[in-house]
Amino acid sequence: MTTSEEAQEQQRVDRVSDEIGKRIDKTAADYDAAHQELRNVLKNYSENTSVNWFEVDDRIETSAELQQQRALVSRLTENQNIIQGQLDTFKELQKSPYFGRIDIQDPDETQPESLYIGTASFVNDDQEFLVYDWRAPISSVYYNGVLGQVAYDTPAGPQQTDLLKKRQFLIQDGKIESMFDTNETVGDEMLQHALGEQNDATMQNIVATIQREQNDIIRDTKSDLLVVQGVAGSGKTSAILQRIAFLLYHSRRDLEADQIVLFSPNRLFSHYISDVLPSLGERNMRQVTLAEFLTQRFQGLNVQTQFERYEADQQTPVNLPLRQFRESAAMMTAVRDYCLHCRADDLKFTDIRFKSRVFFSKEEIRDIYRQIPLAAAPADRLLRTKNELEKRLKHRIAEEAKADWVRDTIDQLSDEDYHNLLGEKHLGQFEQLDDEIDFIARQIVRRRLRSVDDAIYNGYFLDAYSQFTEFLKQCPLPDDVTAADWQTVIDGYQHDIEFHRLALTDAAPLLYLRDILAGGGANHRMQHLFVDEMQDYSMAQLIYLQHAFPRAKLTLLGDSEQALFKAVEAPEAILKKLDAALNVKRSRLITLRRSYRSTLPITTFAKALLPDGDQIEAFNRPGDLPKVIIRYDTAAAFKALAHELTVELATNGTVAILTKSTAEAKYVYQELHRDFDLTRLTDTDRSLPKGVVVLPIYLAKGLEFDSVIAYNVSADNYPDEQLTGTLYTIASRAMHHLTLLSIGPASPLIASDKIPAADLTIEHEFQN
Repeated sequence: MTTSEEAQEQQRVDRVSDEIGKRIDKTAADYDAAHQELRNVLKNYSENTSVNWFEVDDRIETSAELQQQRALVSRLTENQNIIQGQLDTFKELQKSPYFGRIDIQDPDETQPESLYIGTASFVNDDQEFLVYDWRAPISSVYYNGVLGQVAYDTPAGPQQTDLLKKRQFLIQDGKIESMFDTNETVGDEMLQHALGEQNDATMQNIVATIQREQNDIIRDTKSDLLVVQGVAGSGKTSAILQRIAFLLYHSRRDLEADQIVLFSPNRLFSHYISDVLPSLGERNMRQVTLAEFLTQRFQGLNVQTQFERYEADQQTPVNLPLRQFRESAAMMTAVRDYCLHCRADDLKFTDIRFKSRVFFSKEEIRDIYRQIPLAAAPADRLLRTKNELEKRLKHRIAEEAKADWVRDTIDQLSDEDYHNLLGEKHLGQFEQLDDEIDFIARQIVRRRLRSVDDAIYNGYFLDAYSQFTEFLKQCPLPDDVTAADWQTVIDGYQHDIEFHRLALTDAAPLLYLRDILAGGGANHRMQHLFVDEMQDYSMAQLIYLQHAFPRAKLTLLGDSEQALFKAVEAPEAILKKLDAALNVKRSRLITLRRSYRSTLPITTFAKALLPDGDQIEAFNRPGDLPKVIIRYDTAAAFKALAHELTVELATNGTVAILTKSTAEAKYVYQELHRDFDLTRLTDTDRSLPKGVVVLPIYLAKGLEFDSVIAYNVSADNYPDEQLTGTLYTIASRAMHHLTLLSIGPASPLIASDKIPAADLTIEHEFQN
């Protein structure tokens, strides 16, 4: 790269930054004007809310004016937010206008064209593209193409072009820090810069470092099911967030951010990724954890979380054949078949009561249900039952409205209460006073019987929890599950329900049964469903999520090697099972094998823990060897741990002490909190502080730290291959430094011949 070229490129950066600066000034003036207009309308709105609510004419006129005012306020607020978003985008763009340049020559052009790629498009007043959005069709050449003839997709179809140059920039605060030409997607120099930085409290958007295989994930618009299996640190989470940004850009006329839902592994992760989309100029998608989703679906029940079950599994042996069946596609098929063949006599109807007296008996409800044709779906039959009950309720209301107590109540009403019962839309509607009084009487009775109406509307007359017990009693069992073992499942479920608890394993099939029999539960508005750490979800849970979001395309991402809650599976086997269970038209598996998060020594150590670790490709970023510290008593171990913390804090922003369980995390915190400023994180925490954090490994899923200290990787704590996934997940959280502390002999997983001594620093203290 010549000095002359560098000077020319810096001049262009200066020119583009100046243009963006002028646009910032204009947009700031537009924002001030929009803000002032909104303030004026709000002031006018507040001044017009005082009104005589007892005069009917005034009430009608004021209500119409207020509706207009609310609509105007809503429009102006949205306009102000749009301008604010543009202003934020321009300010970020001014610091680093672009990160890439491609020189292309189309077949019908005589001169090559230079295009600059950045996080957002910027067009000057002459409608000249000074920066192209990284999501634009032509920008795919930057990520996918090597020099020579390349093709890229456009709305009009594939387009051929000749890629002559690919240049990459590191621009900070308007100054080019470095620039280099490459034939690769992203050269090592740019990756080294991005990966060598200290970890932040939130993930940053790194669209400048998107690799070719990640770009395939981001720009896939055709798959109904996209399964992304990526090794730890392969950038799958970053790629998925950029995929969301791409989809919002690609389908901006048809897709809103709140039509995308992401299931996050925990609240810490939700916060960690919260800044990525806004930094790309997009609103965040909806985020929810599985625990939050299930809690919302089971109001009034304490649903076991994945973390609670993981902790329980450490204490009690798991009957694997039993759990595997309960969480399988076969279990969900059994639920569906049972529901579709349920007769009226099989359903667990309950009385609808009012003030402890039977209002509609379960026998009456069953008779209504029985009269509906068997050809109708169960949910449709229940809906028709609701409609018939509503008709009968209206008849009862009309009869009760003639009672003397109702007339007495009307006589005692104030003018305001009378008008509220009549409602605005019925003012002046009745020609005869008797008709108006009769309407008021029915309103009084309807309000009194609201609990009955709610019970009908919400389907409370069908006891789904008892119905699930009936299903369990007749559920067909596989050969490896005994009747005695299954009876323990039934007994456990009934015991939990009695105390308003629900095991995680029962949640998906129970919800499925309730939805099929009673209807509801499906959100038809969502267009895309993303599930992170998919290896921690059962097939039954994934089937239910597809049922809950029936119109959504599915993107499932995870790493089978990091399975903490079940056995490891091969990616191809996972896709085959998903294809069979979810019955989608177009499915695709993309596997990411190259790890970027950790230094070469850390990745080399982590992949040696795995039986198929040689498939993981380590990025060549230098660093210190992982260190194993072995001590033979707890006091000496904590003395060594305190020393390591002091050393690591001197050079690292975030140091995580990762434990196997919550109990260990509590113990470590109690031992260290007097001497160190550290934070113990739980599944209720939403933010990741700087400094030292102590947390169990299952809360660190998806996160990364500058330095990781694995607490007590002893042979007692990690005795065999069942915990390979846990130990691998711990090791792969570290970006720059990894220390493993063992109280007693180290785990055979670490001491095995698979890990050469040259790949570790071992600090051993022999027992006296």
